[in-house]
Amino acid sequence: MELLIKNARVVDSSQDSIFDVYINKGIIYEIGKDLQKGCEVLDGEGYVLSPSFIDLHSHFREPGYTYKEDLLSGSRAAVRGGYTAINLMANTKPVCSSMDVIDKVLEKAREIDLVDIHQCASITEDLLGKSIDHLYQLTPKVRFISDDGKGVSNSRIMLEAMVFAKEKDLTIISHAENEELVDIDTRLAENMMTWRDIALSKFTGCKLHLAHVSTKEAMKDVIDGKKQGARVTCEVTPHHIALIEETNYRVNPPMRKMEDVNFIIKAMQDNFVDVIATDHAPHSVQDKINGAPGISGLETSFPVCYTKLVEEGHITINKLSELMSKNPAKIMKLNKGEIKIGFDGDLVLLDIKSKYNLDCSQFLSKGHNSPFDGKSVVGKVMCTIKAGRIIYKAKTDKNEEWISK
Repeated sequence: MELLIKNARVVDSSQDSIFDVYINKGIIYEIGKDLQKGCEVLDGEGYVLSPSFIDLHSHFREPGYTYKEDLLSGSRAAVRGGYTAINLMANTKPVCSSMDVIDKVLEKAREIDLVDIHQCASITEDLLGKSIDHLYQLTPKVRFISDDGKGVSNSRIMLEAMVFAKEKDLTIISHAENEELVDIDTRLAENMMTWRDIALSKFTGCKLHLAHVSTKEAMKDVIDGKKQGARVTCEVTPHHIALIEETNYRVNPPMRKMEDVNFIIKAMQDNFVDVIATDHAPHSVQDKINGAPGISGLETSFPVCYTKLVEEGHITINKLSELMSKNPAKIMKLNKGEIKIGFDGDLVLLDIKSKYNLDCSQFLSKGHNSPFDGKSVVGKVMCTIKAGRIIYKAKTDKNEEWISK
């Protein structure tokens, strides 16, 4: 598969220049000026060419909840949002506690062949918080374990899981929420569990990734842990940096105060935030009416983050690329996330001048649940490229929206 992208503004975490980029056999083979190749040519003039986005935290709901989302609809939403690699959480039905379930997910994802899928295994068997015996049956296909959707309440169980994860070089993704306190104060529930999990990580030497950090106190604990040498990384979500609690839209953890948002953005500027992850959580209309927490976030992530963070002058577009591409690729051990020779040819073409209102009724995800509906944003994904193959094109004056397969 060969592709030549001409005259684009090439932007990743460390560069911002006009170049041609040539992809051959799925790999970035040459970067330069006035390149001439006998292959398909994509005109990038006037657009930004960046590494594709990588999501460390998504829910595609398969198996068991495919009325909310499935691997095909989730993959289509992902490429429309500029993503080519997704890390799926384990809270499906049945739960991804066995390699049998995990292998079926991975096999179907390969058949769909739109994005690279990694499937987490649960930390505790069937998310019950009682046993980690199933972890001993996992194969090297699994690199992350998480009980996302709930915290692991039993500290001894979490300690045992971290010891196992350290031995097997796995990363634990923590949903930091103390269920004994969550009905009293969600903030206290997040803060106490964040502190505990970082303390256990320091004790065991386990790699710990804190999901959807939302309070300034939790972020302070992350910062302290990093300064003390803990093997801790963290993510924040687009909705937790673009919205505040007055939004009154149910997510878990909830939207927080403006002082939390400001503190998290400052932590981002100071390089303590590693990743922006969507926590893509699609639901049916009835599920949301019944109170299900979550946002369908893959198709709005880039424009929301670009508008809030770059347009408002908080960070550069290079920093945004680091948070959405380079760092998650590094944590997932993928050969993606930078536009350099030898890296995977997974790229996204962006129109950073396009201003429009989000229309969530047009999502490719089955879940249209989003508080961003109608929001004015800047920045649009025009084309998504995986291994040198164009898999998504946005609608323009010249063509209709198109997705591979």
